[in-house]
Amino acid sequence: MDVEVGSNLYRNSDGTIVIEGVPQIHLAQHQSSGALLVNFALFDQNGRMLAKVVDSTLMFNERRTYDLTRTPNTVTLKDTTSGKILLQLDLKSPGTVVFSKGEFHSVKGHLLEVSAKEWKIDKQRKSGVTQDANGGAVAIG
Repeated sequence: MDVEVGSNLYRNSDGTIVIEGVPQIHLAQHQSSGALLVNFALFDQNGRMLAKVVDSTLMFNERRTYDLTRTPNTVTLKDTTSGKILLQLDLKSPGTVVFSKGEFHSVKGHLLEVSAKEWKIDKQRKSGVTQDANGGAVAIG
């Protein structure tokens, strides 16, 4: 699977996005329908889990302040209190997922920000890079 994170393209990944050494997002497509399937864990700045998405369904929502919207091609997680989009993933074409927008903490408490032009976390940022993941995970941070 190819994954675009901001303006960065990671080719031939296994669909896992590892943030600061910890798998936090997993992407797949449903075998028969082709729908985008997302697994994601949302943490606060102290590393405490606030919400969990399993196969594009919100399974755990501790504060009940998160809203998940999905179509076969899009999954968006939003903070209903602030209106901020925490995670937006789109199936661009079969085998290609675009992570175009997001703002959430890693399990280590650092804020990851993804925009159309880049991703940044802590003091690291990356923009416009194409990288072959060689069948492994996409590494951020």
